[in-house]
Formats: sequence, C-alpha cells, structure tokens
Amino acid sequence: MELKFPKIKRSVIIGFLILSIVVVFAAGCGTGNSNQDVVASVNGENITKNELYELMVKQNGKQALDSLISQKVIELEAKKQKITVSDEDIQKEMETYYETYGGEEAFVQTLQMSGYSLEDVKKELALNIKINKLLEPRIKITEEELKTYFEANKEQFAQQKQVKASHILVETEEKANEIKKKLAEGQDFAQLAKENSTDTQNKDKGGDLGFFGSGDMVKEFEETAFALKVGEISAPVKTEFGYHIIKVTEIKEAQEANYEQNKSKIKETLFAEKAQAEYGVLMQELQKDYKIENSLEETEEK
Repeated sequence: MELKFPKIKRSVIIGFLILSIVVVFAAGCGTGNSNQDVVASVNGENITKNELYELMVKQNGKQALDSLISQKVIELEAKKQKITVSDEDIQKEMETYYETYGGEEAFVQTLQMSGYSLEDVKKELALNIKINKLLEPRIKITEEELKTYFEANKEQFAQQKQVKASHILVETEEKANEIKKKLAEGQDFAQLAKENSTDTQNKDKGGDLGFFGSGDMVKEFEETAFALKVGEISAPVKTEFGYHIIKVTEIKEAQEANYEQNKSKIKETLFAEKAQAEYGVLMQELQKDYKIENSLEETEEK
C-alpha cells in the first residue's frame, strides 16, 4: 500500500543501463565454445549467443564501449591524482537516494524491480564521486550566481507545513474501532501497528510514515492528519486503502525561503549544471593523455 503519490525519479536507474548492456556482452564473450551456446530456437532452428552478441554490438556496441572507455580513463586519472572514495562518501550519497525514494527499503525495492542491486548503485556512485572530484577545481561558483539563482527560484526554497505521522491500516471499520478502543485504554500505538496494520511498508516501524506535505497523501488521510495536534490520535479515517488510525508525532510549520539555509543546496545545483558541460571538455582533454585503442571502431571502418 502506497499512500503517497508516486514521485520516484528514474535518473539513478537510467545510469545503470549501460552496465546491463555490458553484462549481456560479457555473457556472449565467454571462453571456449560458449559463443555457440543456444539461447533460443524456432522450429528447431537455433539462435546462438554469438548471433545475439553480434546483433547487440551493432545496435548498442559503440555506446557501451565508449562508456567503458570513459570509465577507464576516469579511474586511471583519479588514481594518478590520488583521488579516493571512502565508504563514508558513498554512504552520504546513498542517504540522499533513501530520502528521495522514501527510505532504504523503498529504494531497494525499486532497484530490485529494475533488476539492479545496491552494489550496482555503489559502484556507479564511486565513479560519479571521482568525476566530481576531478571537476571541482575546474568549476567556480560566485556569491552573485548563488544569490541570483535563489531570487529566481525562491518559491521552491520556501518550506510548506509538514506533518510527521504514524498510522495503523485495517480492512474494516469494526477492526479500526477495536484498535481505537485499545489505544484509549493506554496500549502502545507502535506495538498495535506491528500486530494489526496491513501496510507492510511501515508496520514494523510502528506505522511511521515520516514527514509529508500538502499533496503527498490521499485527500481524506491528509485532511485528518493536518487537523491533528502533536500527540493526538484520530478516529478511524476511510480511504480507498481501508480504515486508518492516524497519530501525529511532529509538525514543521511553514517557513519563508531563507538564503543561508539553502546556500549549500543551491551550490550543489549550480555545480551539477556546470559539471554537465565541463565533463565533456574534461574527457576531451584526458583522452589526449591516454593511449586508447578501439578495435570496435577499427572493425566498423573496414
């Protein structure tokens, strides 16, 4: 059950598409006679790994190989400049993804549905961190640029009122009233959520939904949650998912946009924008410093 409207960003997944292509290539480039292994057949006519590999090389080979060459150049240059990536560096970036996707569990589930793992993400992040560290000395951001961006995007830096709440979701109003009675008698909300809630995404966390703002939840749920005070527990609330008992645990009041509080975020945004352009320039320069032999291009030219 997902109360929140879907806001999942796919950019992190897209970054792994080249890796999946390379994995398939590797499967087609095994040792011995593995290239002749049958991967499919039609009326007894076989399709081999070698045929599959040749087709994929024609369709995506250049893109995949260019990506691997760029990756190798970055790795060598990072080593040359003694740039390293710590576990703390990667974990910091992972926390950003967890926040974006609504928690570690939700992020892992999204990856699994797309056929990727946390290790895939961490490898990609390590490479991205090295790229950023190579680009940092080349990118300058002035105070004037930061303030100009802030003034042009003030609305997005203003904080809407947010509520942190937990809930217990059940199928019937009768069950909801039964739980509400137990709460009135002093039984623990988190424990009752673990024992009774049908929302498997958060029942083991005592029904904790984290913070959410206006428009993040279904209407009936949101209206009730925003009307409660900290510590208050609602009567059963009916939505399309069933009957909810909601407890508000914290409230963040609305705040106007503040430059100093958002300065670091603005800097990250401007850095990302400039990095896109500067990365191409960096790669052109680096590729002149490394001897690159591309047999795939040589084959295509023949």
